[in-house]
Amino acid sequence: MATLAALYGATVYLLFLATFVYAIGFVGNLPWLPKTIDSGAPAPLAEALVVNLLLLGLFAVQHSVMARRGFKRWWTRIVPEPVERSTFVLAATAVLALLLWQWRALAEPVVWSVHNRSGALAIEVVFWLGWAVLLVSTFLINHFELFGLRQVYAHLRGHGLPTPQFRTPGLYRHVRHPIYLGFVLAFWATPTITAGHLLFAIATTGYILIGIWFEERDLIAQFGERYRSYREQVGMLWPRLRLARRKDGATL
Repeated sequence: MATLAALYGATVYLLFLATFVYAIGFVGNLPWLPKTIDSGAPAPLAEALVVNLLLLGLFAVQHSVMARRGFKRWWTRIVPEPVERSTFVLAATAVLALLLWQWRALAEPVVWSVHNRSGALAIEVVFWLGWAVLLVSTFLINHFELFGLRQVYAHLRGHGLPTPQFRTPGLYRHVRHPIYLGFVLAFWATPTITAGHLLFAIATTGYILIGIWFEERDLIAQFGERYRSYREQVGMLWPRLRLARRKDGATL
């Protein structure tokens, strides 16, 4: 069973990786992909809005529900605990693949476009920087545990996972949610933003803010005053400006 769990976890991770790499190109409108956020024949406005919002809503609900501690306690009565995270990743991958497959292009005109070559290049750099921030952030907190591989490997070795510890490595010392920051940068940084891309960026950013609220509630329940203190000192998606304090108590 442990070997099957490890194979399951590895397969799920590879499926996720392939889907996620495609999603980067989808959002970035890379020309060699068969379908991107703005490619294809535009659908009627009402159809595009309804289908796209339903897809985005399904993605948000799946993530929000399955990531909650209460759901996990119930879910692990059905799914073995070593593969619980891999099963979450599989569900997220399936919903993401559905969104990429069924997304409807909108026929509405371009909302804004940067024609200056230097300006467009700078925006594209921010796009790739966002994905880089996201990737680095996953490794700072343990990439392989985040996507379920550490759990199935530990089960294969007959080891348990250590109790979660509250840590703030690297970027986490300056921003509480650098993974979400990476998503926001990647979703908004485009030289040309269409109505469809704008809908995607607004909806996903809204979900990110809601998801942070739920996630921080769980983190407070888990780590208590340590996380409350961290939240007061560190910005959510952007570093806080720290004012220097003089000896007389005044700020500079």
